[in-house]
Amino acid sequence: MAVSHWLVKSEPDAFSWQQQVENKVEPWTGVRNAQAAKFLRTMAVGDLAFFYHSNIGKEIVGVVEVARAAYPDPTDESGRWVCVDMRAVSPVPQPVTLATIKATPELAEIGLIRQSRLSVMPIAPEHWKLLCKMGGWRKP
Repeated sequence: MAVSHWLVKSEPDAFSWQQQVENKVEPWTGVRNAQAAKFLRTMAVGDLAFFYHSNIGKEIVGVVEVARAAYPDPTDESGRWVCVDMRAVSPVPQPVTLATIKATPELAEIGLIRQSRLSVMPIAPEHWKLLCKMGGWRKP
């Protein structure tokens, strides 16, 4: 089965890449947008995602892997929302900033630009390859 690629956003003062690395596997909780939750529900174990620092930094800083498919978000009392478990894979050697992404014409259609408020989004294979190259990231 093919691996899908994603981008997940977190405010580093709420949950940072460093915390993800220290915790190794962490539930990706707190998503309260219907479209983002739909994307969480479609993630499969082994899918890869860029870890993006939003608000502060505004850059791709690492890669995580889905370690557990969608299940009820324990931070949601309504029972409506889901989360997935993410495992830290490795940092991106050269963080890829939002400014650099916006300045790259081949990336004009990615969700990070078109739907900037969305916290979970798919990344097309050609965009994944380009962003990996820009960040100097190779799967370990």
